[in-house]
Amino acid sequence: MRVPLSWLREYVDLPETETGRDVQAKLISAGLEVDTVERLGADLKGPLVVGRVLSIEELEGFKKPIRFCTVDVGRANGTGEPQEIVCGARNFAVGDKVVVVLPGATLPGGFSISARKTYGKVSHGMICSSDELGMGDDGGHGIIVLPPETEVGRDAVELLELVDEVLDIAVTANRGDCLSLRGVARETAIAYGLPLRDPALLDVPTPNGHGHPVKVGDPAGCDRFTARTVTGLDPEARSPIWLRRRLQKVGVRPVSLAVDVTNYVMMELGQPLHAYDRGRVRGAIGVRRAREGERVVTLDGVERKPHAEDLVIADERGPIGLAGVMGGEDTEIADHPAGPEGGTATTDVVVEAAHFDPVAIARTARRHKLSTEASRRFERGVDPQAASAAAQRTVDLLVLLAGGTAEAGVTEVSAPPVPRTVTLAADHPDRVAGVRYGREVVVRRLQQVGCDVYGQDELIVTVPSWRPDLTDPNDLAEEVIRLEGYENLPATLPRPPAGRGTTPRQRLHRRVGRALAGSGYVEAPNYPFLDERVLDRLGLAPDDPARRVVRLVNPLSDEEPALRTTLLPGLLGALRRNVGRGGQDLALFETGLVFHPRRTSEAAVRPSVDRRPGEDELAALNRSLPDQPRHVAVVLAGAREQAGWWGGGRPADWADAVQAARVVAREAGAELIVRKGQYGPWHPGRCAELVVRVDGEPRVVGHAGELHPRVLKALGLPARCCAMELDLDGVERAGDITPQAPDISSFPVATQDVALVVEASIAAAEVEEALREGAGELLEAIRLFDVYENAEQLGEGRKSLAYALRFRADDRTLTADEASAARDAAVALAGERTGAVLRG
Repeated sequence: MRVPLSWLREYVDLPETETGRDVQAKLISAGLEVDTVERLGADLKGPLVVGRVLSIEELEGFKKPIRFCTVDVGRANGTGEPQEIVCGARNFAVGDKVVVVLPGATLPGGFSISARKTYGKVSHGMICSSDELGMGDDGGHGIIVLPPETEVGRDAVELLELVDEVLDIAVTANRGDCLSLRGVARETAIAYGLPLRDPALLDVPTPNGHGHPVKVGDPAGCDRFTARTVTGLDPEARSPIWLRRRLQKVGVRPVSLAVDVTNYVMMELGQPLHAYDRGRVRGAIGVRRAREGERVVTLDGVERKPHAEDLVIADERGPIGLAGVMGGEDTEIADHPAGPEGGTATTDVVVEAAHFDPVAIARTARRHKLSTEASRRFERGVDPQAASAAAQRTVDLLVLLAGGTAEAGVTEVSAPPVPRTVTLAADHPDRVAGVRYGREVVVRRLQQVGCDVYGQDELIVTVPSWRPDLTDPNDLAEEVIRLEGYENLPATLPRPPAGRGTTPRQRLHRRVGRALAGSGYVEAPNYPFLDERVLDRLGLAPDDPARRVVRLVNPLSDEEPALRTTLLPGLLGALRRNVGRGGQDLALFETGLVFHPRRTSEAAVRPSVDRRPGEDELAALNRSLPDQPRHVAVVLAGAREQAGWWGGGRPADWADAVQAARVVAREAGAELIVRKGQYGPWHPGRCAELVVRVDGEPRVVGHAGELHPRVLKALGLPARCCAMELDLDGVERAGDITPQAPDISSFPVATQDVALVVEASIAAAEVEEALREGAGELLEAIRLFDVYENAEQLGEGRKSLAYALRFRADDRTLTADEASAARDAAVALAGERTGAVLRG
């Protein structure tokens, strides 16, 4: 919400010396989020005056139309002589009043004006547009043409109110009252301890039966509807400068007088309004739910099909607008004779001021992807008691500015107002804040908000109609605390009970992150949302469990409506973005939750908020949630080691992805088994299956290796990218993080090397497992140090695997015979299981 300081001063008598920064500090202290203070015209320097165009000469021979104008600026130029100006705009004529900036002035952005020769003429100044003066969108983007009665030579800075300060407030979802000058002025008056001139305090005529007929078919969706009629509007009347400038400052584009007035009142009072061309309305105006097959063309020119739950405004023909969101073209105000039915400019209007159900309006706006100023206010809560005052304010302005006549008929369909009361212990704010306020302070602050308060130790508080967010004692306590100042609350550090540190799972998560960062990876957290089409690009099988996703009822983006089942899409997307921005050698990682729907799930229960949920309720809530294991993944592209004076570098390959998995397993205290695999996005010949043993049983917890070229092409990634993904929870269950002191033997090690020839399809991990088991307890370590393939020496389809075996006993020095015997036993078992034979 943009709030001009000059407009705010109409309702609160702020000290003359108060700046926008001062007001910002006060409102922030009161709990409003004032993001910025924009100083309009801060770098604008005159002379900037009103001029009258005396003559226009069309200059020819140039690529674009150029005009040489003489403009009367009175005595503003010091001579009284006409000012000669070259201009390229064409939306003004001889006799028009325009805004002229003379030599020596400076426009916003530091643009200095001086006499200069251009297009063969000397231009002594410039005729200005609204963009050049920093005025905001006026809908025309051309030269500013002022009303004919504007005095020549008048200071245009003052006339156009170019110097001002505008507060930009980020209004939270519960403070719909602050989406208006009235609401912000109330907060300002409280912050300064000054009286408020409430613009909604107007004399409103009593409803009668002579107004435009209204039928409310859904009282739950619309509990108040006020209709007023103004006739005889002057079709030539235009919005005055002060009205247009105020709308521009709050970020609303001026359109026409009737529309500008309704927008002005909405910004002033917070009540959205709509004006209908009475000549285009057929019969009574009704509020009801949409019916099957109905269509409505909204003011943005889009034909929409209302949902059965949408509230619509309708007449005898059908819908003429989406209630609380946007009106329809059929009854649009026409300020020139160009209506869709061939009619003339609008002279009679029906003004609507209504109060709609916030949930219904929010759903309609979301459903049609149509967020408007009106819907933003209705879905946050509008003061239902302000509708009549807003309608009256609109009628008064139309009569004043357009020469219309207010008809005596006043239609108001409304449900009887039911005051909302909250019972509050007088010391409740004290107990919430830990500060002694006292009953007098509590009562005074609540009355400043607009509440009626009765009682002594137990207060009966009647909540004002403009604060629908105040529903329970804690809301009222918050009002007291914020107005007394959050900065005045004492800072008290919490005292956690002993032994309440991070959980083992959290500590593992942190250790893994530190270890991967230490290995050269950069953490790249991503949103946990998924476009299911990316699973096709990853090459997952149709029956892959990762294709069973949890879909969101209310996704942030319709393009990503599901929760992720794998970390790879997000990481690969981050990799693609970095490559697109010039990154070449990249190593990224992420740890995070993935989501898998349960085979059978229960409907979520809604526990009460006045107490802590019981164990049964918490268990039921957990059963309704999807499984959420924590995964860790890495992706690599480009060089893993850089080349330089120290030697040649090397590109990242599948072994780096496998090594990242080993780093994770080491931090979890788990033994990782790496064997040949084939899965989804990985290259079938360069994919490792990652296995751990849980309770003695092998369990696949992930894959690592080089990604398939087809996947890389589909995702727009460079060739030879590698990736790894592990189920971190599964690795944790297989691990033992109990610190183990290393066994240091005083006896020497005996090393034996073996080279075994096996079929090319046999995995090295399978041979290693057999060697480890066959060697027995004397084997201290085993390492694969060479893989050799040569069809002439080994035979077609065979390879040689060379292992280094380290033997050591805890209680003696091993003899050569003992080491050889252990080696032979290992080779024998490997031959039995894999068909391995000693090479040579």
